[in-house]
Amino acid sequence: MKNVVVTGANKGIGFEVAKQMAELGYFVYLGCRNELNGLEAISNLRKSGISNVGLLQIDVSDPDSVKAAVSNLASKIDALDILINNAGISGSQPQNISICDISLLKDVFNTNYFGAIQTTQAMLPLLEKAEQPVIVNVSSELGSLAMQTSQGRNPNWDHFDAYASTKTALNSFTILLAHELRNTKFRINSVTPGFTATDLNGFTGFKTPAQGAQPIVRMATIGADGPSGKFFREEGEVPW
Repeated sequence: MKNVVVTGANKGIGFEVAKQMAELGYFVYLGCRNELNGLEAISNLRKSGISNVGLLQIDVSDPDSVKAAVSNLASKIDALDILINNAGISGSQPQNISICDISLLKDVFNTNYFGAIQTTQAMLPLLEKAEQPVIVNVSSELGSLAMQTSQGRNPNWDHFDAYASTKTALNSFTILLAHELRNTKFRINSVTPGFTATDLNGFTGFKTPAQGAQPIVRMATIGADGPSGKFFREEGEVPW
């Protein structure tokens, strides 16, 4: 059975990704910052008949927590097949870049960008042992510079400059890592779930978490001939 880690998996899109991956037959470790919340999520999955899940306590913004989580994981598995960097925060308001407090920017970057990088770096040794390792970075349309400068840009995006900046940076990480590992067996891509109703947006999204999880799961389960270094959403490839 192949092993998967989904960070930020105790609720929202992350929970649905974990659920759908487990339903496909993978053993899924729910990466959760809060142990009690993680145990509750696993309990809910098991009540629905899903037993191939486990808890991985991890705060992606805390280097010591990441190291401890990887050490714990390495004691249980020989290889990690799929890493889904889903953990993220939206940040408080206001985020208009002309007035946004630097401490807010640093806080959002610490989870959404640096968190994804240090989690990936720490888990690379386990991923390298897999036959077809896959990394999915959960991004957002707000991270697309092409969409940010398009005529049809959503004016509501004006309120999420800090968040958007982290997702643009995360997309850059996807490109750079995919390029560095271009001659290896790795498949590395960014995926946006679309405007999904979660606590990140006050549950205002028009997609359900289950729907938002689908493009993430699709890219997480690509084969060895799949793309790498690309950005996708439900409808297909997204311009950088």
